[in-house]
Amino acid sequence: MFSNIGVPGLILILVLALIIFGPKRLPEMGRAIGDTLKEFKKSTKELTSDVLNENEPKKS
Repeated sequence: MFSNIGVPGLILILVLALIIFGPKRLPEMGRAIGDTLKEFKKSTKELTSDVLNENEPKKS
């Protein structure tokens, strides 16, 4: 999806984000996005481990 952006496009996006949101809000937004991704990854791991545990044969 983002393979055609390239370095100049990425720089342009970062400059526009800096202009729109300002230097104070940008780190806050980055932290919020990072926390969201971390929580999503944790939930995904828990869900896959639950499914794997459910499919294991029961030991007697």
